Order: sequence, then C-alpha cells, then structure tokens
Amino acid sequence: MIDKTDITLNINGKDYALRVEPRRTLADTLRDECGLTGTNSGCEHGVCGTCTVIVDGDPVRSCLMFAVQAQGKSIRTIEGLADGDKLHPLQRAFIEHHGLQCGFCTPGFLMLAASVLEREPNISDKELVDVLSSNLCRCTGYQNIIKAVRAAAAEMRPR
Repeated sequence: MIDKTDITLNINGKDYALRVEPRRTLADTLRDECGLTGTNSGCEHGVCGTCTVIVDGDPVRSCLMFAVQAQGKSIRTIEGLADGDKLHPLQRAFIEHHGLQCGFCTPGFLMLAASVLEREPNISDKELVDVLSSNLCRCTGYQNIIKAVRAAAAEMRPR
C-alpha cells in the first residue's frame, strides 16, 4: 500500500484539502478528488494538450504534473475561466466562430489561449498559431479555433 500525503490545492480561488498518493497526477486529482471534470485526459503523455490548466499564470499539461507539485500554487481550470454567468471572451469567441465540434479538446485550447493572451495581449498571428499548434484537435481542422482566438485576442487587448 502506498502512503498518502496531505496537501491543499488552491483551484479557481478555492482551497481543497486532499489526501493523495504522491504519484497521483494533477489531472486525475482535479477530476477524481475535486470533481472538476472540465479538465480532460487524452494521451496522458503531455502530447495532446487536452489537460492544459494554468498554474501560477503558465499553461501546464496537468497529466505531467503530480498533484503534490501543485501545492502552494494558484491553479486555474476551465471551471474558473468564466466570471460567474459571464463567459470569458475566449468562450464567447469559440461559440461565435464555431471553434469546436466534439468539444473534447476545447478546455485545453481555452486554457492555453487564456494564459498566452493574458500574458501577451499583443501576440502576433504567427506566434499565436505556433502556440496553438501545440494542442491537438481531431475535428475542426484548426481554422475556426484560430479565428476564435484571434477574435478574442482583439477583444482582450488593452485599448
């Protein structure tokens, strides 16, 4: 039997006191222990990006991070992207520009894009496409995802 460790994770501004195995991934912990099922697990090797969350302002593949490594850090998941009932500009843009089909990859794309646009609101189109190419989508062909993120970027830029 593996010993469990007591940790507290701050997720979307709320503390979660947990007892987890040290080898438990952040992705599995978010889903199974915290009930935050918006973070999807795809490849479990850090390749697809469906599990992307924001940790201390940076996009992180949560399947590659142990939950114990996230203690003391600020974690933001797809559930924390909207402000109550008010959708984030990225969420609205994905709806308006048909940036999703099956939706499995969408939380990862949204969290990756949010992290990048919040840090670099004036990111160039070329750099944006390069960043987005790190996540995989099997349905949309990427064009509508790129259109949606560009539209949200325009809205999020400081005026």
